[in-house]
Amino acid sequence: MAGMAGAWPLVERQREFDAIRAALRPERGIGCGVLLTGAAGVGKTTLARGVIDSVDGQVRWVAGTESARSIPLGAFGHLISPGTLRDPVLVLSAARDALLADGPLVLGIDDAHLLDQLSATLLHQLAIDHTARIIATVRSGETVPDAVTSLWKDGYLTRLDLVPFTKKQSIKLVETALGGHLEGLSADLMWETSGGNALFLRHLVEGALDAGRLRKVRGVWQLRGRATITNELAVLLEGRIERLPVNVIDALKLLSLCEPIDLDVLSELAGVDAVEEAETRGLIQVSQDRDRINARFTHPIFGEVIRRRLGLATSRRLRGQLVTVMRARGTGHESDRIRLADLALDSDQPIDVALLIDAAHAAVALSDVALGERFARAAVGRGGGLESADPLARALLWQGRATEVEEVMTEFDPNQLDDRSLLRWGSTRIANLYFSVGNAEEGDPVLAVLKSRITDPALVLVVEGLESLSAFHQNRLDDALAIGQRVLAAPAARPWAIAWAVVAVSLSLGPIGRGNDIDVIAGRLELVKSRVDGLLVHLAEFGEIQALTFTGRFADAEKKAAEFRGFSTSGQYLAWGMASTMIGWVESAQGKFGHAVDTLEASVAALLSDFAPAWTYPARIALCNAYAALGRATDAESVIAAARDRLGQHKAVFQPQIQMAEAWVAAAEGTPVRAIELAHVAAHAAAQSHQFAVE
Repeated sequence: MAGMAGAWPLVERQREFDAIRAALRPERGIGCGVLLTGAAGVGKTTLARGVIDSVDGQVRWVAGTESARSIPLGAFGHLISPGTLRDPVLVLSAARDALLADGPLVLGIDDAHLLDQLSATLLHQLAIDHTARIIATVRSGETVPDAVTSLWKDGYLTRLDLVPFTKKQSIKLVETALGGHLEGLSADLMWETSGGNALFLRHLVEGALDAGRLRKVRGVWQLRGRATITNELAVLLEGRIERLPVNVIDALKLLSLCEPIDLDVLSELAGVDAVEEAETRGLIQVSQDRDRINARFTHPIFGEVIRRRLGLATSRRLRGQLVTVMRARGTGHESDRIRLADLALDSDQPIDVALLIDAAHAAVALSDVALGERFARAAVGRGGGLESADPLARALLWQGRATEVEEVMTEFDPNQLDDRSLLRWGSTRIANLYFSVGNAEEGDPVLAVLKSRITDPALVLVVEGLESLSAFHQNRLDDALAIGQRVLAAPAARPWAIAWAVVAVSLSLGPIGRGNDIDVIAGRLELVKSRVDGLLVHLAEFGEIQALTFTGRFADAEKKAAEFRGFSTSGQYLAWGMASTMIGWVESAQGKFGHAVDTLEASVAALLSDFAPAWTYPARIALCNAYAALGRATDAESVIAAARDRLGQHKAVFQPQIQMAEAWVAAAEGTPVRAIELAHVAAHAAAQSHQFAVE
């Protein structure tokens, strides 16, 4: 298998292993073994075989199968020869004698729920006679022969429910198989998709490798895109699905296209009985999510298998049914509008351009820039004009696709735009030219156009917010603070004006040595953060974290950074990378260099593959310092060299910190005189630009 380091590894279940071994001891009174239960693929068979292989005595292993279920003693057919006997009593006696002919028996029964009645009766006799030590596996939710059920109810077999792997075990399993570190967000996605099911997890990894969606970047394994499973697992699960009633399959089809789904919506379309049976069979779970009750798959892989079975026409029809019901019920939440737009795009129902634009803005605000791009492109294609081009450009901006942003926005003539449209056009271009292109020379003329043309006082404040950010990037921190604070003091300042100003002020306060003022600025952000781009909010909140670390408030910084650990939704890789930068920055500031390296390596890898260089500066600086502190001079030099090569006028604000990182590299290389010289150079550069905390 491409990318695999070797055979698929085993994850230790020592507690369960020891419990089964203890239950198999001959001197245990009435008990003679274990009935091991759990979901398909949870690892029952692997564990049972591992225990049996470790015990002394004559070992026999049999398995119940669907095909042998109708054959008397079908499970034991390969071990015994009952001959021409027709009397069941004589058959059982002959079978028992054949099994015990060579002495005491250790018997493993896989899938005991599939045993025929005679095989189940034989197992029962062996147990109550204490002539065999037994470990049997049973799949949860299946009907089990009475003879097997009575064994654990009467105390002959100890029932042990095998639960899925923990998140830690799942990550260890994947990292061992891949032979490398797994990105945190990818680990979250794999664990959530597999539900900790060992079989599902293995096929998910192998399928993602084969599809090229699981790749290694800078030593970190990353999963990108929807989970992919192997054909082998799909066939296995499809066999289980095909045995379901038609109405249950119909319910699962709807859920596969809209997960999670409001329980009332699913019940209206599929029927209450179908939904209840799907839950009883353990295929879906129903839970309270805020103010509604939602249904979702027990294992998301079921949804992938169901989707593989759907043709294009069926998918369009079912999505249309969902759209009709959801539209009639209303879309109170942003998530509802996003879900409705996503379904409508590929349905047989007409779609409103205004809904697409609204959903695009909502998706970008929630940091799901890939989905925002999808909605905005659809709106542009339906004649949405600048109203749709702007969220498209911002979605591209936050993905670092600077050239495409310029292509989208330069299609519009600024001389033909009113003030509001001009501001929308200009602010997106300025952000792109500063953050992604890294060309302040091109950004400043656009800013000049806005300053000369826009006269509405409320819109002028937005322009001034942009001007404060321009000053920050040019390392004019005093100007950035003065302009930004003037905007924040204005009663007429609207959310976007406040957001731009907060970004500039937050990022300036820490380096300039006024980190103690950050709490007031952070409070202003809280009031508007739900009404602007989520990734713009990330920039401001990194400024807050930086200020907290500069003033030694490490506990507050750590608490703030921890708030971002929740970015684990598919498609939010950029947001996750930025959040990891915040966490790694705090870890490095606290001297937790080992933890910081693990966090920041994954962050830099994520940002390199999904974003422009702008946001990688803080991550590279912190990672370089952590490497150097650990004595990894070569790694430190490699990281800071990449940052140094990309440095230009638009990132002059990072120059002193990059020079200080170079001093750390020199120290790690064992050249303290050079390190001291570089530290003095960094301090001088910081003092000149009034970065007194850095100095």
